[in-house]
Amino acid sequence: MQKLSHRVCPTTSGRLLAKTRLLEAATGMNSKVYLETFGCQMNVADTERAVTGLRKAGYEMTSLPNEADVVLLNTCSVRERAERKVFRRVSELRKSPRHPVIGVMGCVAQLEGSSIFQRASAVDLVVGTQATDRIPSLLARIRDGEKSVIDLEERREGEVWDVSPAERRSPYVAFVPIIEGCNKFCSFCIVPYSRGREKSRGADEIVAEVKQLRSLGYKEVQLIGQNVNSYRPKTEDGLEGYAGATPFSRLLRAVAETGIERIKFTTSFPRDFHPDIVSAIEEYPNLCNWVHLPVQSGSDRMLKAMRRGHTSADYLRRVEIIKSSSRSLALTSDIIVGFPGESEQDFAATMNLVRDCEFDGLFIFKYSKRSRTPAANFDHAVSESDKTARFLALEELQIELQDKIYNRQVGRALSVLVEKQSARSNEDVCGHSTCNKVVNFKGSTTQCGSIVDVLISEAKPNSLYGTAISG
Repeated sequence: MQKLSHRVCPTTSGRLLAKTRLLEAATGMNSKVYLETFGCQMNVADTERAVTGLRKAGYEMTSLPNEADVVLLNTCSVRERAERKVFRRVSELRKSPRHPVIGVMGCVAQLEGSSIFQRASAVDLVVGTQATDRIPSLLARIRDGEKSVIDLEERREGEVWDVSPAERRSPYVAFVPIIEGCNKFCSFCIVPYSRGREKSRGADEIVAEVKQLRSLGYKEVQLIGQNVNSYRPKTEDGLEGYAGATPFSRLLRAVAETGIERIKFTTSFPRDFHPDIVSAIEEYPNLCNWVHLPVQSGSDRMLKAMRRGHTSADYLRRVEIIKSSSRSLALTSDIIVGFPGESEQDFAATMNLVRDCEFDGLFIFKYSKRSRTPAANFDHAVSESDKTARFLALEELQIELQDKIYNRQVGRALSVLVEKQSARSNEDVCGHSTCNKVVNFKGSTTQCGSIVDVLISEAKPNSLYGTAISG
């Protein structure tokens, strides 16, 4: 394994000399790479893809940053706090006695580009969201002496989704991206700028991947994308013969026909959520009974300012379709409090919508200003104290409602995919139900990867507890 030159000297010229030596010696076959991931499921999937490519190129992966020759940070930019965390991490890594090559990849890289080199001089490599497959060649350029290497270009023809089963985060649950990017341009959201326009994978490619995963023993796939309902492949290959009002609902049926035991999908967009999605879930038992449908606000005035393209009534109509399903679908959502101009009346409308919807789970966020988005220039900012007060009030309401919803599960048997040992007890194992609820029960890690019927005996905050009655 190639070793890094030791970088010392507090002077500018000394640092530059050490950096030059580092770039000459830091990368190459069998060098060790540490990759740290921030953010959403798409970032996790991108990390799996990056690691697959790095191993093919001859790199070794390590779980310890202090033994790495190359450190890559796969970043998130949805919230300002997440972005700041990345640069704090870079500052920590630059103190490593090994002085690794440091690369920033993902959404922060795509948005900030070459300015990252000025903001964090320890960074040697910047990799955009669509350049994941090219990381080995970018590291080769550093090995050849090039400094401040950057690639923000779009994915190239022939760069297909390729993830080795050995690199997936779980041997039981697999993330399967079906679409990347977003065309919605909500006024608060940075994703269209960091992830680009919507691009859908071919259905035949997706179905083939799911079939492979099933043959390898995977029990669950999660079809992921910034807006899965916008799925629009270039051709109908893989969808022929499947009924459905939209390409996405046809894809659900095609994936269900593979026979894999569980299928989940996220994230959905209200405007594009077609009733036929619910019909597909009712037709196929292996399509899980859970929908994540972010609403962001219950105020029509705020929804218009957010450029969501729907009203609260539009959203509630979709909720009615979901709630009236014969499958007893669980519903979760996202809400932003403190959006610019949000009044007490607007917030009250959000509280009322939450009461009406009775979400099984709710992700609450205080508005975070993101440069380049239209909302960054909106007037009438809400104070931090008001944001916090609204966050806490909504959280309290959700806890109250969720407690009732979870207690309804007591006495029922839920099908649970066992995934790991419980964090709370060495005698318990933990998994998720088909309705995406966390379930703990007394068991052994030898059950991991199996699907067990669990009789629920107790509702806890954000989880359920029970006893295995099968498996």
